[in-house]
Amino acid sequence: MAKQQLLMLGIRASFHTLSAVLVAGVIFTAVFLPRNVLPKEHPQSDSVPNVEDSRDCNLFEGKWVFDNESSPIYKEEECKFMSDQLACEKFERKDSSYKFWRWQPHTCNLPRFNATKLLEGLRNKRMVYVGDSLNRGQWVSMVCMASSVITNPKLMHMHNNGSNLITFKSLEYNATIDFYWAPLLVESNSDDPTNHRLPERIVRIQSIERHARHWTESDIIVLNSYLWWRMPHIKTLWGSFEKLDGIYKEVEMVRVYEMALQTLSQWLEVHVKSNRTKLFFMSMSPTHERAEEWGGKTNQNCYGETSLIDKEGYSGRGSDPKMMRVVENVLDGLKRRGLNMHFINITQLSEYRKDGHPSIYKKQWEHLKEDQVSDPSSHSDCIHWCLPGVPDVWNHLLYAYIVDNHHST
Repeated sequence: MAKQQLLMLGIRASFHTLSAVLVAGVIFTAVFLPRNVLPKEHPQSDSVPNVEDSRDCNLFEGKWVFDNESSPIYKEEECKFMSDQLACEKFERKDSSYKFWRWQPHTCNLPRFNATKLLEGLRNKRMVYVGDSLNRGQWVSMVCMASSVITNPKLMHMHNNGSNLITFKSLEYNATIDFYWAPLLVESNSDDPTNHRLPERIVRIQSIERHARHWTESDIIVLNSYLWWRMPHIKTLWGSFEKLDGIYKEVEMVRVYEMALQTLSQWLEVHVKSNRTKLFFMSMSPTHERAEEWGGKTNQNCYGETSLIDKEGYSGRGSDPKMMRVVENVLDGLKRRGLNMHFINITQLSEYRKDGHPSIYKKQWEHLKEDQVSDPSSHSDCIHWCLPGVPDVWNHLLYAYIVDNHHST
């Protein structure tokens, strides 16, 4: 019996010794193992839940994080569908940091963008962006992101016959990603995709069928309309452009904007099948045309800017909160009537990115005058965005809704 007790004591002692060694090993590994030998697959903090675990997380509140490992998703020169209006590196922009920022929500992580998963989700489906040149830039971004995994150029093509509609198609997945030019959504005298710079803007406020019949039957519709409304009053037409008996009236802009969105919502309510089509509305894309707003020099703009605005909650005069409220109210009314349109709020996160615009680094459609050459800021584009860049993040947010089934609170 005494021998058995001694044996048991010896086993217990060995067990405690082994346990102590294991615990010490774990502590040593956690404290002393160099960071550069840890796996790099998850740059986001593990303390923040993934979006799959937190469907109601607000993706639009967060911060920009510099990340030159997983960003950008594609290279400008490798995207055969890149636009010369957005290809800043091609037009001699030397700094490149604008390409390496990703958006990090405060309370969750965005799902990793997977172009193959996106195309699989779009198999035999049609996604269409409807709106102005900012939405077209976002469409170019999405096409570049999606096509980055298509290695055979014969399995994708672009079709543009000069109409309002441009089509990208992945033949392997039978997936279509379109852009439709309708800068004010309703019918207007600016609807020509090429010749739309007119001295006077006129909207036919109750007419949308001419546009909407081209995209109503889509599986995913991404709409935007903001840039072309930026004026105090807009000439509004009740009637037809073809007939002379129409009624024209100058109406305060926000009111006309609301009427246009009501026309849109009424059309969607009647013509869209909620069990088939996912609807999204992109909030306004901010401009950075007044450097004094973020502490820069008076009479300057985004030209030469290479850093972000670090003041949390910053908002410039290039955004109009009244228009944001109009969109939210119209979408709330549509939801109460049984049709849900997701509001993708890209405004605040884009406000910080004064560094992300083309400025002078784009194709100039008109010959520059001598005074413009001597003063580059005078012809800087502080409205649109370089690619790769900010619109990729807008599409990453869309991806969370389309592929990973995120939903708004």
